[in-house]
Formats: sequence, structure tokens, C-alpha cells
Amino acid sequence: MYEKLGDLQPGYTKITDMEDKHPDMLQDIGIYTLAKGETVTLSDGKNESAILPLEGEVILEWNGNSQEIKRDSVFEEDPWCLHIPKGVEVKITALSSSEVLVQKTDNDIVFDAKLYTPEDCQSTVAGEGVWNGTAERVIRTIFDYSTAPYSNLVIGEVISYPGRWSSFPPHHHDQPEVYYYRFNKPQGFGCAMVGPEAYRVEHNSYITIPGELDHPQATAPGYAMYFCWMIRHLEHNPWTDRIMEEEHKWLLEPGVKIWPEK
Repeated sequence: MYEKLGDLQPGYTKITDMEDKHPDMLQDIGIYTLAKGETVTLSDGKNESAILPLEGEVILEWNGNSQEIKRDSVFEEDPWCLHIPKGVEVKITALSSSEVLVQKTDNDIVFDAKLYTPEDCQSTVAGEGVWNGTAERVIRTIFDYSTAPYSNLVIGEVISYPGRWSSFPPHHHDQPEVYYYRFNKPQGFGCAMVGPEAYRVEHNSYITIPGELDHPQATAPGYAMYFCWMIRHLEHNPWTDRIMEEEHKWLLEPGVKIWPEK
């Protein structure tokens, strides 16, 4: 499922909801658009939350802690992300016009809240030196099962270079996933494939990815594509790795040659 959100309006823009909008994603995901000086308080007695500033300058306050976060560009700067269990109240105060993504799901485990800094982010360049560079991109993992096994969530970001592919080689997993997109220029675009379907993705759009469907992405030349990737673990079946499609595994062979062979 693909949807373009258009210009984000003040307040909360819903992407998914466990009750009434793509409930099969098993997540509440949305973006708070805040004016300078505006404050929003988040409190949930059932769901854990990941709070990811996308743009602007905010102060996050929780459990007696306070952190000022400034992020000018998701393309140039690694993320800050506050991960909290149910029952923790977070106050977000905008020091400038700001946009903050929130991902939530149910979780009975009470864990210590953690603020992930840019230094905590696992940032790697994937696809480097293979396939003539056609799938080189930056993968940022904020937290996953290896770093937060008590969580039911995974969250990260990808910077897909102009004219390159991401989520490649094609892979799938059992768990549902959501991609939220931005482009370095508002007219930028790319292509998202979910199983047999293909979609033209644009600035402020998203796709929902049911389990077991592969989902390679391509970015138009001249434009850089950002997407936040958000996975919900299944009960007794957490997401731990990508399952490559059998017919494309040959691309992972050492020293693989592709057309034109050189």
C-alpha cells in the first residue's frame, strides 16, 4: 500500500494505526509538525515508543532528563532517537519549526528509557565496491533485536544515492515493515516495489510492506532519497536479518561479475 501525505499540516499526521489504518502493520506511526514554541506531551500506558526528530530543534524531557536536539538535514546528519517503555511521559518543546516522527506498538515489558545519540547509530555503507556501485547506499540502524531485545520495534534510516538502488538484493522477512520517504528536493522521486507491485514514491510518502514480500527500491538520477524503515517483531519471531530471494543470491558471491563483464 502506497500513500502520499503531501505537505505536512500542523499537529499530528497519521501514517499507520493499529486500530483503523493499516492495522496489519501492528504499529502506530505518525509525524508531529510543531511551530516554534509549541509543546506536545506524549504518554501511553500500553505502548512503547520511539521518538525520532526529523527536522528542526526540540527539547525532549523525560524521567527528569532533558536533551536539546537540533537536526538540519536527515541526509547529512545521523539521528537522535528516544526509546521509552509504556508509562513514561515525554514532553517535546519546539525551539524552531520542527517535525518529529513517533513509532509505537504494544509491549508489556518495562525497560529503561534510552536516548540513542548519533554516535550510537550503526551507520554503514552497503553495496560498496559491488555491482558497479549501482546499489551503494547508507544504512543507519538506530536499534534492533541485537541492541534492544526487550523491544517489539526496529527503527533505522537509509540514504539512497541518486540513481542507485536500495533494499538490494531483493529480500523479505516475516515481519511487517513501513518505509517513510523524503527527498533532498521536493520534486524528487523514486520507485518502490512490494512483491509484484511498483509505486512512484515522492516526498512525504510511505509504503506498507506485509511480511513475506520482497521490497527493492530505486532512486531517480539527480535526487537523493531518504527513508525511515520501521519493523514490528512478531510474537516468538523477532526480525533479526534479511532473507534474500533465492534467484538473486548469486549477486552476493565473492567477485561476482555482472554485465558488461570486465
